Amino acid sequence: MRQAEGALPASGAALLILLCACWGIAQVAVKLGLEGISPLVQAGLRSVVAVPLLLGWCWWRGIAVRFGDGSLWPGLLCGVLFAGEFWALYEALARTTAARSTVLLFMSPFWAVLGAHWLVPGDRLTARKLAGLLLAFAGLLVAFTGRLGGPADAMLLGDLLALLAGMLWGATIVVIKATMLTRIPAERTLLYQIGTALLLLPIGYALGEPGVFAPTPLVWGALLFQGAGIAFASYVAWFWLVARHKASALAPFLFLTPVFAVAAGAVVLAEPVTPALLGSLALIGAGIWVVNRG
Repeated sequence: MRQAEGALPASGAALLILLCACWGIAQVAVKLGLEGISPLVQAGLRSVVAVPLLLGWCWWRGIAVRFGDGSLWPGLLCGVLFAGEFWALYEALARTTAARSTVLLFMSPFWAVLGAHWLVPGDRLTARKLAGLLLAFAGLLVAFTGRLGGPADAMLLGDLLALLAGMLWGATIVVIKATMLTRIPAERTLLYQIGTALLLLPIGYALGEPGVFAPTPLVWGALLFQGAGIAFASYVAWFWLVARHKASALAPFLFLTPVFAVAAGAVVLAEPVTPALLGSLALIGAGIWVVNRG
């Protein structure tokens, strides 16, 4: 049978599903890493692993790493937002579950839609997008009404930090779409992001974090997975897919990421899966589908 226009080939779909699984499991890896490395130091060490790998990839692919083409200031802004996102996310994961943090983090497309309406020419908020936003916000309300046990104040702060991480991710998307970063190789934009996130390492120590306090093989493995597997390999693979396929074909698959996160949190960390969490997941996923189906 002839493949439908705009549909992903089986190989592309399989790769994207694998990436979504990795991104969902990544939050569990952070939780495991927190058993031996404090949050900001772990986020910084993630970039320590990823930056040399990305520089090697750029060299191998012949991608010139330069900063005098007008991309420096938007690149640095993008990097600061990226670093802030992972500061908020890692602090959130120290306080709430991997499942909840991922569901709230994946509100990011909707913050991006709102920002793009005001800042990106030709990317206006339509009735369909507004309907998707309302579904997503309904999911957000459901997420905050279903507490998952543990100290209420700590859990609430963790949820709010995860929500902030999603806002910063959405802001990063808007900056990329609204500036010349759309006209440079995606690997260079990624280098601005993970390069700036290196600053989280000294910031963590400056704020009094203990850093690496229990260096077990599991902790080092979790860190290696985050740096080499997620920050480098998965992002490069994602950009490869984006360059070859329509966004409308890729976007619906991204809803699988929080599904994988909920499943991995339940299996690996024994996190509870409540009806409220599942309802929130369904509503946010429906919102993503509505926004992207056109």
